[in-house]
Amino acid sequence: MDMLSGKWKCLMLWHLNDGTKRYMELERIVPGVSQKMLTQQLKELERDGLVVRTVYPEVPPRVEYTLTELGKTAFPILKMMHTWAVTQLGIEEVKDVDNT
Repeated sequence: MDMLSGKWKCLMLWHLNDGTKRYMELERIVPGVSQKMLTQQLKELERDGLVVRTVYPEVPPRVEYTLTELGKTAFPILKMMHTWAVTQLGIEEVKDVDNT
């Protein structure tokens, strides 16, 4: 549970399931996250082996984040949580989550 704790981790993992993302992409698609929290949560996800960070030696440096195999195994859990929340809150799903 500690690997998924934190206000933004589940949302970041959710979006990374769609594919590799650059830092600025994550900052754009995770509404309300500060740069400090985004960086901190990404470091924790990397430390826990859920995300791999790749730095390309370019100017300016390009940094990409990708789910590891372990990170991909968390998606079914996130999908179930999403389905439960949609059902409990009685809202319509905004995004098709059957991209596994």
